[in-house]
Amino acid sequence: MKPGVNAILGATGSGKSSFLDVLAARKDPKGLTGEVLIDGAPQPPNFKCLSGYVVQVGTQLIRGISGGERKRTNIGMELIIDPSVLFLDEPTTGLDASTANSVLALLKRMSNHGRTIILSIHQPRYSIYRLFDTLTLLVSGRQVYHGPAQSALEYFSDIGFTCEPHNNPADFFLDVINGDYSSFSQDKLDDDAELDKKKDMSSIEEHLVQEYMQWSYYKQTKAELEQITQGRDYDHRPKSRTITYNTSFCHQFRWVLKRTFRNLMLNPQTSVAQAPGAAGSIAVLCTGTSSFNLGELCVSAGFKNDVGAFFFFMFTVAMTAYTATSMVMAISADQTVVAIANIYMTITFVFMMIFSGLLVNLPSIADWLNWIKYLSIPRYGLTGLLVNEFVGLKFQNPPLSVPGLNFTMFPNTTTGEEFLMEQGIDYSTWGMWQNIVALGCMIVIFLSIAYLKLRLIKKFT
Repeated sequence: MKPGVNAILGATGSGKSSFLDVLAARKDPKGLTGEVLIDGAPQPPNFKCLSGYVVQVGTQLIRGISGGERKRTNIGMELIIDPSVLFLDEPTTGLDASTANSVLALLKRMSNHGRTIILSIHQPRYSIYRLFDTLTLLVSGRQVYHGPAQSALEYFSDIGFTCEPHNNPADFFLDVINGDYSSFSQDKLDDDAELDKKKDMSSIEEHLVQEYMQWSYYKQTKAELEQITQGRDYDHRPKSRTITYNTSFCHQFRWVLKRTFRNLMLNPQTSVAQAPGAAGSIAVLCTGTSSFNLGELCVSAGFKNDVGAFFFFMFTVAMTAYTATSMVMAISADQTVVAIANIYMTITFVFMMIFSGLLVNLPSIADWLNWIKYLSIPRYGLTGLLVNEFVGLKFQNPPLSVPGLNFTMFPNTTTGEEFLMEQGIDYSTWGMWQNIVALGCMIVIFLSIAYLKLRLIKKFT
C-alpha cells in the first residue's frame, strides 16, 4: 500500500473490514500470523494513535446532519492529528452518487499531498473506480489481486476473464469473484474444459488464487518483502500492542475538562435556569432576604434558614448524584448494547427506591430483606437530609375530638428527634455524617469497578 488511494474490493463477507482492521492495528493480534510493516519497519505500538480511522457510521436515534455531512465530519475529525495514513471502512455506504463522488474526490486530493489512503468499498461506480491507484480484491479472506488499479482489467483478461464493453470494472470484478461465468472469455472456455460453467465456487476461488500467485507483479512484491524481512525474526515478537499517545494524560485531561465546562455553560438548563436559583438560595440564607424565586421557595417550604444546613443539603444532594452516576458507569462500562445497560440500571434503581425509606417504612420490612437497604443510594441521601432538616424542630399535633364527650384534647408537641426515632434513623452527628461516608465509599467502589472494566475491556474490534 503506497501513498495514494488504495481500495479493498470484495463481496459482502469477503473480509474487507477485518483486513482493514488488521492493517490499522485495530484487530486483536492474538491468533494472527504475519507482520504489518510500516516503511519497511515493524508496526509501532502507537500506530493506532498516529493513523486515522473512519468507521461506518450512522444512528437511528439522532438525525442531526445528512449522511454526506457526517462522513465529511468524521474524515475531518480524523485529520485533526494530521495522519500520514488514513483508513476508511466503506466511506460511500449510504450516500447518493454525487455525495459519494465528492467524498472520494476529497480523498484523492489528500492522497496527492503524500497521504496513504486505504479504504474498503463494496461496489463503486466507474467515476469512483478511476480514482483508485491500487486495487486489492478479496474472496473469502484470500487475496486474488493486488496491484495497480488500471492494470486489473488487463490482468483478468490474461487469465481468461474479459470485461465486456461499457461494463463497470468494479461490477465485472465482483461478477468474477462471485462465480458469474458470463464474464469468461469464450475462447478460454472452449480451450480449457476445466473452467466450464458447472465449476463450483470453490474451484473458481482456488483458480483465482493460483493465477494471482503466478503473476509477475505478485512475485516482484514478494521478493521486495523478503528482502526487507531478511535476517529479521518476527515469530518470537510478543503478539500484543501497548497503546501510547502523543500527548500526556494531564494535557488530555485539561482539554476534556475544558470541553466539559464549555458544554455545561452552553446548556441553557444548567447555565441559565439553575445558576440563578442556586445564587438565590445562598443569598436568602446568608442575608435573610428573598430576592430570587428559589430562595423564597426554600424558606416557604420549611427548610432551615441556616447556612450550615443549606450547604450540608447541597453537599448531600451532590454526593447522592455522584454516587448514582458512578454506579451507572460501573454497570455500563463493559456493555456494548445501550438497551441492555438501560435495563440493568432500571432494575437496580427500582430496588433502591423500594428500600430507600421513601415508599416503604424500613422498620416494617422483614429482617431477611432488611439488609438490602444498605445497598440503596437514595436511602443514604434521604436519611442525611431528614436528619439535617428535622433535628431541632417541633411539630404541634392536631387537636383530637373525643366522641361522646363535649371537649377537645390538645396533645403535646412532637419533636423532630421523636419522628426520626420512629423511622429508625440515628439522628446523632455521626448518624448524619455516616450517610456521607457511605456514599463516598460507594463512589470509590463503583469507580474502581468501572476502571477495572475499562482496563480489561477488549480494546480491539
